[in-house]
Amino acid sequence: MRKLALAAIQFYRYAISPLMANHCRFHPSCSCYAHEAISTHGLLRGGWLSLRRLGRCHPWNPGGYDPVPPIKTSRSSSMAE
Repeated sequence: MRKLALAAIQFYRYAISPLMANHCRFHPSCSCYAHEAISTHGLLRGGWLSLRRLGRCHPWNPGGYDPVPPIKTSRSSSMAE
């Protein structure tokens, strides 16, 4: 499923997005963010992060730099060191 979601994002980025004017308020763009989020966090968490990002994409949000958050490590693994 992850590969299918990433393929759909790639299709959007290269086939549909160039036909629309550049309105992205964020860097990286929402499609780049979604691709990176799903690649990094998997389909469920990455998809959720992508949906949250799309929810922030509106005229009243100033936008700006909004990177994909890093993978959180569990406390137990950091305490083992």
